[in-house]
Amino acid sequence: MFVNLHGDPFNYVEVGNPSGMPVVFVHGFPFSHVMWTPQLDVVGKHHRAIAYDVRGHGDSYVGTGQYTMEGHVDDLVALLDHLQIQKAVIVGLSMGGYIALRALERNPERFRAAVLCDTRSEADGNEGKLKRFTAINAIKRDGSAVFADGFVKIVFAPTTVQENPQIVEQIRSIISRTSDLSIAGTQLALATRTDTTASLAHIKIPTLILVGELDVTTPPSDSQSMHKLIAGSELHIVPHAAHVSNLENPGFFNERLLAFLSRVASMKS
Repeated sequence: MFVNLHGDPFNYVEVGNPSGMPVVFVHGFPFSHVMWTPQLDVVGKHHRAIAYDVRGHGDSYVGTGQYTMEGHVDDLVALLDHLQIQKAVIVGLSMGGYIALRALERNPERFRAAVLCDTRSEADGNEGKLKRFTAINAIKRDGSAVFADGFVKIVFAPTTVQENPQIVEQIRSIISRTSDLSIAGTQLALATRTDTTASLAHIKIPTLILVGELDVTTPPSDSQSMHKLIAGSELHIVPHAAHVSNLENPGFFNERLLAFLSRVASMKS
């Protein structure tokens, strides 16, 4: 389905009970809402599950490529407003986690719980920024398909590549279809995002943290740091998974996610 947010078309899907607890999924870079299919199928059986394509990704508006994390949060809040959702459970992986963390810092009243997956609160240091700037030059020179080939080697565990190649190919295909402009623009947005670490102590809603045991992009140590700072948070290390833990071990991921959502739904919002 498409909706206009700030005058621009965004693609989103919604499954489940329209009167159920809203659970909004925000995908990682440079993926699309399709990465959440294994979660939408099961969460939709109990709650109102929503996933959308972040600006510049999937079938959502590409525009100028001048993206910021702040703009992505603006889009998220606009989507909640359009869907008439006063409070949602936010589920974000990697870049989706960065968007979620800034949204929790800026608009805490809009969320009743959070699930932070394979992400971190720290901003990029100088080394990280320079890597992103190098990647921007590479995407301009070689295109998104070449970028996709290298990217999947970093974010998936070697066992996933060997034993579940269809998942790797699905993500490779999604990245390859993403415009060069979008990938370059999002790299800039990621490089310039704010550090949300100081805000973690102010998160008072139920929070679940999930991270792949083999994640080298945002390793378990990053999740453990967030866990220490978010009072009452719950942390699980996803076995046999790297940076895309929801796809690499959906059984473990979904079990922990559904149990958490069940507890949140039983609380007063």
